[in-house]
Amino acid sequence: MLAGPSGSGKSTWAAAQFASDMIVSSDRLRGVVGSGEDDIAASADAFALLEEIVSRRVARSLTTVIDTTGLDAVSRARWRELARAHGMAAVAVGFDEPAAVCRARNRARRHPVPAEVLSGQLRAWPAVRAALPTEGFDVVLSPEPVRVVSEAFADATAAAARQHERPVGLRFALHLSAFPGGAATLAPALREIAAAAETAGFDAIYVMDHFRQIPQVGRAWDDFLESWTTLAWLAACTERVRLGTLVTGVTYRNVGHLAKIVATLDVLSGGRAVCGLGLGWFEAEHKAYGWPFPPVGERYELLEDALQALPVLWGPGGKPFRGKVLDLPDTSGYPRPLQPHVPIVLGGGGERRTLRLAARYADSANVLGDLTTVARKAAVLRDHSAETGRDVELTHLTTALVGTDGPEVDALVQALRPRGADPARYAAAMHAGTVADQVGRFRELADVGVAEVAVRLPDLGRAGSDPLGRMAEVIARFR
Repeated sequence: MLAGPSGSGKSTWAAAQFASDMIVSSDRLRGVVGSGEDDIAASADAFALLEEIVSRRVARSLTTVIDTTGLDAVSRARWRELARAHGMAAVAVGFDEPAAVCRARNRARRHPVPAEVLSGQLRAWPAVRAALPTEGFDVVLSPEPVRVVSEAFADATAAAARQHERPVGLRFALHLSAFPGGAATLAPALREIAAAAETAGFDAIYVMDHFRQIPQVGRAWDDFLESWTTLAWLAACTERVRLGTLVTGVTYRNVGHLAKIVATLDVLSGGRAVCGLGLGWFEAEHKAYGWPFPPVGERYELLEDALQALPVLWGPGGKPFRGKVLDLPDTSGYPRPLQPHVPIVLGGGGERRTLRLAARYADSANVLGDLTTVARKAAVLRDHSAETGRDVELTHLTTALVGTDGPEVDALVQALRPRGADPARYAAAMHAGTVADQVGRFRELADVGVAEVAVRLPDLGRAGSDPLGRMAEVIARFR
């Protein structure tokens, strides 16, 4: 909500800071319901229309800039309550220009506000200015440059400053969840992405372990590569990054066979394999390929057995393994992995079972969620790890749409959002933000205990975009 007398610069400031479709202006609406923006007789209808537009936009959680004088306390209270009712922030911007400036600007207008009306606004303004900080707005701003960001970046500026002043380390992995471009170009495209990821400073490259695209990312008929074959190709295209899945469903492969696949990748990559493991959730995929999809309790039994059996299968000798559901008479397998210990990442954030299993058997647990959720799961994992006496890392899978500055972020959102999708909601879902925004967000994750962030870049592979180059700027702040 903008507040200030006519001529204080509200409309000019709003036009410089926000897209035109975010601004609801009482003056412009007079031109819609009356003979022009100066049609004072149309004011009542214009304000009635303004209230309707504001109400409908806020109900859809759309950023809305109310460009009126903001001098009416009843209207200000109504807009604050409307924002609260829909879980949105209510922000006031006060325009405290000298009376002489307002009068001069008003005289320069083609259709100035009547002098007596402006005088009344100027007399009312000091009391409004004093009242704004006490009325319950989330924040009261002066008309400086601003950006609207999603909740994930609300405290990013302060966190980025902490990272600059007292830097901490954080590992980054590139998460590949889609393979656009057509089958004929996938191999060279992946080679280029892998080389660029190493140059950008990524520590690892992970892929999803599915056999068709999942509905959260794309369509079932989109091109989708088998995970471990893809990792073998990436091993040949890279020299340094670790390679693994986030995560392999325990139901997809015989556990002994999976151990052999991982050991082979480790040998051929020079000791860079990471074994991601999870419960498996995509029932439709199991049905499509004819795989059993046991009840969740049976899958947990298999998962716990696999977590214990894999290190045995990668170890010396051939002693048998007998678990709750696995019975392996001979666990010998050669060549053994080059790494003395292949890292196991357990995917899933279940606090009673999955994180407890991670604390007992895995090297790290990978979780989803916002900062509050991740912080809670970090605390749960620490409690479980204290019981087992093991040091288990927390990692996080997220999405980041990275722009150099605000205009580039906005352009990327407009270019990538699906047809009909609200830009603000898409930006929030993709964590669209500047390099500085992302530095702050990742510092906050590091502060709650995250050791590695796996990042999906929505514009990866898009012509004319360089997401890996922009992400390199983020990674560099954690080195």
